[in-house]
Amino acid sequence: MEYVGYTDGSEEVVFRGDVHSGEFIALWLKDGKINAGMNVNVWDASETIRDLIEKKVEIDSTALTDPEVDLGTLG
Repeated sequence: MEYVGYTDGSEEVVFRGDVHSGEFIALWLKDGKINAGMNVNVWDASETIRDLIEKKVEIDSTALTDPEVDLGTLG
């Protein structure tokens, strides 16, 4: 498990992947922008999540939760 960013708990949480299988990414969004992310048994995602947090761009949550969409293309 890796965590990056900061959340104060007031953000919307969206999930990418299968939470029940234990392989997923949780992302905390405020105003459509990612404030924090946690990848659980998903490798090589923390740098991409960090980049998306730093870019502070609004991201469509439907695309964000779709595992078929490459995270790196969303910023």
